[in-house]
Amino acid sequence: MSHARPSPSLFTPVLIGGSVILMLGFAVRASFGVFQIPIASEFGWLRIEFSLAIAIQNLAWGIGQPIFAAIGERFGVRKAVVLGAICYAAGLVLSAYGTTPGEHQIWNILIGFGVAGTGFGVILAIVGRAAADEHRSMTLGIATAAGSAGQVIGPPVAEFLLGLMPWPSVFMVFAGVVLASLLLLPTLKTPEVASKHELEQSMSQVLTRAIRDPNYILIFLGFFSCGYQLAFVTAHFPAFVTEASAPIDPDGVLARLGVTTTSQLGAWAIGLVGIANIAGTIIAGKLGNHFPKKNLLALVYTGRTVFAAWFILTPMTPTTVIVFSLGMGSLWLATVPLTAGLIGHIYGLRYMGTLYGIVFFSHQLGSFLGVWMGGKFYDLYGSYDVVWWIGVGVGAFSAVVHLPIREARVEMQPA
Repeated sequence: MSHARPSPSLFTPVLIGGSVILMLGFAVRASFGVFQIPIASEFGWLRIEFSLAIAIQNLAWGIGQPIFAAIGERFGVRKAVVLGAICYAAGLVLSAYGTTPGEHQIWNILIGFGVAGTGFGVILAIVGRAAADEHRSMTLGIATAAGSAGQVIGPPVAEFLLGLMPWPSVFMVFAGVVLASLLLLPTLKTPEVASKHELEQSMSQVLTRAIRDPNYILIFLGFFSCGYQLAFVTAHFPAFVTEASAPIDPDGVLARLGVTTTSQLGAWAIGLVGIANIAGTIIAGKLGNHFPKKNLLALVYTGRTVFAAWFILTPMTPTTVIVFSLGMGSLWLATVPLTAGLIGHIYGLRYMGTLYGIVFFSHQLGSFLGVWMGGKFYDLYGSYDVVWWIGVGVGAFSAVVHLPIREARVEMQPA
């Protein structure tokens, strides 16, 4: 780890390079819902089969996140990112040759580890350490917004490529994109921002103290619904819109923009979520510099709960799809810079990546259940309604559990 001090500038090479790596990795990850119908239709699978593959990917991401964060903090961020990119690309290439549900489910473990190595737990930690105190929350918001930019790009690009080539070829293209992100490794130079007191702490001591802290447990529990809601929508929303939305007016605005089918609407809906989220995460990061992060998190989860309840109670039309996508999108990843910033503020920056990675496991448990239950209940009832209402309930739970968190720095004694 280098001993350079954080730059006083907002936009640093670390922020720019880390943001592009996040954008490319999340562009691929966000596109998996677009493959739901093509892959299931080609092999005659039930909806649950490919849903389980994506669910396993999310669970592997959650398991891998603290592991890759610890690798980054112990051996260097670049090594963690290289290992993650190799896992990611290998999983995509192997999945391109998969013809059974079991093969896709196994190779999505590699993809999940790859997302962990190139995702938030590793990148946000180095971005946070590279930022001056007055810019830290904002830089976390910008980096998170870069992931949203990938979400804008990924699903429409996947839909476009599927019109030109079969889905295995698209997976191969995406594997090349992930490997190309390694060209940005030279920008990831880690400055040392931990105090002498923090450097004297062992990782085990910091983790033990955090896990015994009720505030950390509340953060862990609260992040569950974020994963549940996001993964369910990412994996199932394109198919849901394709099958349940009212037809698109051939003379309307959407048709004039080139969106003429509900399948295209489903793909572009995920893109709209990402567009709204770019603004939402940056605003969340900015507000996190001035207001208690735990209160902002409670507001974000309350807003999500309201939007989800409204959407499921309203007949689905292209207009409601757009309104929901923009509204939910503005709150989509706003939780990430606030949660990461809250952990860094309470427990320090030295092991922020590992501590965030453990909390992120809760997020991915929610992701696993959201994706898996979406496919399971659809196959049982031909509807996603039950899964939506569970999402409403866990969102309300997360809003409540953030309120008692004490947003104060925990001082730890040297080992």
